[in-house]
Amino acid sequence: MGFYSRVLFPWGMNWLMSGEPFDSARANLLNRVSGKVLEIGFGSGLNLPHYPHSLSALTAIDPNPGMRRYAEARMLQSPIKVEHCELNGEALPMADASFDTVVSTWTLCSIEHAEQALAEIHRVLKPGGRFVFLEHGLSDEPGIQRWQHRLNPIQKVIGDGCNLNRNIRELVAAAGFRSLEVENFYLEKTPRLLGYMYRGEALK
Repeated sequence: MGFYSRVLFPWGMNWLMSGEPFDSARANLLNRVSGKVLEIGFGSGLNLPHYPHSLSALTAIDPNPGMRRYAEARMLQSPIKVEHCELNGEALPMADASFDTVVSTWTLCSIEHAEQALAEIHRVLKPGGRFVFLEHGLSDEPGIQRWQHRLNPIQKVIGDGCNLNRNIRELVAAAGFRSLEVENFYLEKTPRLLGYMYRGEALK
């Protein structure tokens, strides 16, 4: 992992994704999360202040060691005990049916084999468990889609593997969940190429 991925990218993401409108979007997704929780793509820990303090346990994974120094500061300030692991979501060491809830925010865009990560999410959820997610991806507007496809190779370099043009609904729907609800919207004050959101919940 090079200097950009390990140092510059974590700094940039921590800065760019702090504050509004991201805080409101995080709070809206996480205020009903409960039980034993796994978060994939923990990043710099920006979700942490928005979790209910009643969580029984939170396991957080992220493959980028450069994110940890930002995450540690938030973990020290949080009343929630966090088990932080440097792991990739494509291969989880957790046992089957280990978690009540799995959380993903702005993460599936950058996992190289997203289908494999979703299979792992499904595997580690308990029967009846919930996968809750907030992701950006392919717009429903053809004009925006064309630019997302054109600019995706550049975005993958700038965004350290982030894709503009993944259809998150289709990816989650193919992962074998028994039900799926997804809401699409453009995030306020965000470029439309990057700001088309998929907020949803899938039940195992």
